[in-house]
Amino acid sequence: MSMFKGVLGALVAAAVALPGLTTAATAADYKDEYKVSTVLGSPFPWGIAAEEWVKLVDERTDGRISMKVYPGTQLVQGDQTKEFTAMRQGIIDMAVGSTINWSPQVKELNLFSLPFLMPDYAALDALTQGPVGEDIFAAIEKQGVVPLAWAENGFREVTNSQKPITSPDDMAGLKMRVVGSPLFNDTFTALGANPTQMSWADAKPALTTGAVDGQENPLIIYKLAKMDTIGQDHITLWHYMADPLIFAINKRVWESFSPEDQEIVRQAAVDAGKIGIKAARAGLTEDDQSLIEEIRSLGTEVTELTPEQRQAFVDATRGVYDDWAQKIGPELVKKAEESIANR
Repeated sequence: MSMFKGVLGALVAAAVALPGLTTAATAADYKDEYKVSTVLGSPFPWGIAAEEWVKLVDERTDGRISMKVYPGTQLVQGDQTKEFTAMRQGIIDMAVGSTINWSPQVKELNLFSLPFLMPDYAALDALTQGPVGEDIFAAIEKQGVVPLAWAENGFREVTNSQKPITSPDDMAGLKMRVVGSPLFNDTFTALGANPTQMSWADAKPALTTGAVDGQENPLIIYKLAKMDTIGQDHITLWHYMADPLIFAINKRVWESFSPEDQEIVRQAAVDAGKIGIKAARAGLTEDDQSLIEEIRSLGTEVTELTPEQRQAFVDATRGVYDDWAQKIGPELVKKAEESIANR
């Protein structure tokens, strides 16, 4: 009997000493499929980033970790603002999610929605790739979700069916669809518009019927959703806020992975995020305006604000900015402003 115990102990010790064996044992407990939630699927940059993540993880784990994208936030019945909570609770395993949609649960994410904080891509990069990004990831992790990497939905521009918008006065009385965030409601109210909060699934029908006059979204969404066909004839490029995306995973799922697989999943997210960002910025950079020109060719009137015109919008929303800076956290907002100034 003592000899049997000795042999058994040696076998257990050998198994513990061999990483390959422990990884295999852990992998045997992995789910057959991990659900990845997104609002938009391919060919939107959002979906491109999510699908690339799934592909890279599958390739780099030889299929041990199998993920599937569920676009349209179908895992939460289309309610974008419930996605983060569902991931925290384990209803959703993973997500590539919007900072806007997750901001009701993580107040620090409202930083990116502060009106006219970020004037350009360099400013956006200064936040996501610097100490501000690190602070925001720490805030997310405190909520029971593990953030892994950044992607991008893009700068949000304003469109409408009524007239060109060149000043806050032009916003007066316009019925505007906005996402379900109090900060968006406050911003558009300050500009004199009548904001109506609704999901993206409800937005297109409302625009089609004229129930709302306009909306705000990145230009790539305008193009791919063919918004020129539903009366959105006027676009103003005002870069009033940007919507970074975050690759994240439920904490319990994350801790179920071996350290080796955690690194694979994280690096795959970083690599997929770079591809998603490139797709989100295509045709919208200083040296490539092809997307803007393509939209103009559809007959859409595209207005580019002068610095003086843009400043009028900045001034009109300054009260909202200051109020929300207190809610988000003055120290984080100050750090963001300094990061942008030093970009």
